[in-house]
Amino acid sequence: MVKGCSFIEKAGNAQDVFVPEEFTEEQKMIKQMVIDFCVTEIQEPMLKRGHELYATNNDDRAEVVKLLEKAAELGLCGVAISEEHGGIDLDFNTGLIFAEAGAQGFSFATTIGCQTSIGSLPIVYYGNEEQKAKYLPGVADASLKAAYCLTEPGAGSDANSGKTKAILNEASTHYLLNGQKMWITNGGFADLFIVFAKIDDDKKLSAFIVEKSFGGITLGAEEKKMGIKGSSTVQVFFNDCPVPVGNLLAEREDGFKIALNILNSGRIKLAAGTTGGCKFSIDKAVAYAKERRQFDTAIADFGAIKNKIANMIVHTFAADSAVYQVGRNIDLKTAEFKAQGLADGEAKLKALREFAVECAILKVKGSENADFVLDETLQIHGGMGYSMETGIEMGYRDARITRIYEGTNEINRMLSVAELTKRHLNSKEINLTTAGKKIPMQLFGKMMPFSSDSEADIIENLKSCFLLISGASGKKLGKKLVDEQEIVMNLADILAEGFLAEAAYLRVQKLKQNKMVDAKTIEVMEKIVQVYLYEALDKVRKAGHEIIDAYTEGFNQRTMRYLLGLLTKRYNINAKDLRREIAEHAYASNGYAF
Repeated sequence: MVKGCSFIEKAGNAQDVFVPEEFTEEQKMIKQMVIDFCVTEIQEPMLKRGHELYATNNDDRAEVVKLLEKAAELGLCGVAISEEHGGIDLDFNTGLIFAEAGAQGFSFATTIGCQTSIGSLPIVYYGNEEQKAKYLPGVADASLKAAYCLTEPGAGSDANSGKTKAILNEASTHYLLNGQKMWITNGGFADLFIVFAKIDDDKKLSAFIVEKSFGGITLGAEEKKMGIKGSSTVQVFFNDCPVPVGNLLAEREDGFKIALNILNSGRIKLAAGTTGGCKFSIDKAVAYAKERRQFDTAIADFGAIKNKIANMIVHTFAADSAVYQVGRNIDLKTAEFKAQGLADGEAKLKALREFAVECAILKVKGSENADFVLDETLQIHGGMGYSMETGIEMGYRDARITRIYEGTNEINRMLSVAELTKRHLNSKEINLTTAGKKIPMQLFGKMMPFSSDSEADIIENLKSCFLLISGASGKKLGKKLVDEQEIVMNLADILAEGFLAEAAYLRVQKLKQNKMVDAKTIEVMEKIVQVYLYEALDKVRKAGHEIIDAYTEGFNQRTMRYLLGLLTKRYNINAKDLRREIAEHAYASNGYAF
């Protein structure tokens, strides 16, 4: 049995985790098929044309629609839809491979991501049999283009504050929708909208399946955006739009629950996509560094460039490891719930909820990795990176949105800590108090002269930092802690470092124990984990000090600083040399090699 958030309670077992090296030949073929589609249909035409797609241009927007239809011919628009309804019904982890590979389609990843995820999953998971039979085949073959209408001008992160209304007509046959939605991906050409609105004076949202053909729908102009210019983004206005009562999704006031659960899926898929983007960027950075010469030397030979390449690889490897471990756990949990008698859709939703904390962490880390890696890739390219000629600046602009949609990173940081705390206090699913009882013995051992920590010890220390500081700050601040957002976000960063560090470490341990890859690859992976831990200790130490300084003083402050110091003791490695060796391996492999 697998359990969400269990990483904070106990050390993981390498044999229990899934690693990307275990993907089947069929899964690898799916990944390659998506990459081939992106190269043939998007990358090569864009290079010939010399610019990216622009959804604000009618001809280019028509091209986006054609791409979606071509993707559907390969089955790529039905990855989460059952075979009964025209899809291919991939398991969740294989769906993450699809998201990772799709990153090579640049802004088209946003378009198809909306079609296969937020634009259709509400029907997949919450639709009744009639709704599924009516709409899902059209989504799968792209004869119906899907969009998701949640955000409003006055309702972003606080989605439930939306003003869009649904009023039942006198004949009780239709709801009349009135309101405004904004930032609607695929909105300019969508045939089908998942719309969230409040019925009468309800406190919570309801969700509706709305066809454009119903009438009463007006579209705003295409937004002029910083990035993802090849995706259609418009405002959608509803003016007495008549929606049949049979198009209410699930039950009245279930909309907010639907929105939150669909976002859990979107967050980890976004993490997979950003990880794919990072790998693609690293390949580009390595190729350019090897060919670009300055001072009669390839810039790849310079220590500063090796440092950049290695850091890009380190953070990508950790995220990659964690994404697929969680994806596999979601599949296992789904199977567990189905064995208990839950229907397929309900089992999948419940499994996603089980790992809501991990999904939030991965969304934050994945999106911030993408910005970091794209920024470094542009820097390595220098002036050529800033030029439109190489396409690097386009990737740089496209990556920036990932820290905003699917819930801003600030919201996701606070969500990860709040959800973990709720599970501890309310449902007792996670017992942080019991987990924290190991800390005194940990600390006692570290007071001994010449004590040193293994990589496994360091990972447990990182987790203990979270348990120690969250427990102490929670005891001091009580219910006021929720209002101290700076403290909560620092706690989230500490939690995330322990989670990703363990994911990377367990991946390497499993590969090593089972002799799944060659000794040289294991050696490089171990160096990657060491560098990640070296940086994680610094991040946790800094975040911990900021929290301690914010709520303690005097003797208590000195004590907490001392305890934090014991848990984040100096890690004696030569990070500079390790990074150089990681970079050299990337050069020999012509890019990201794992």
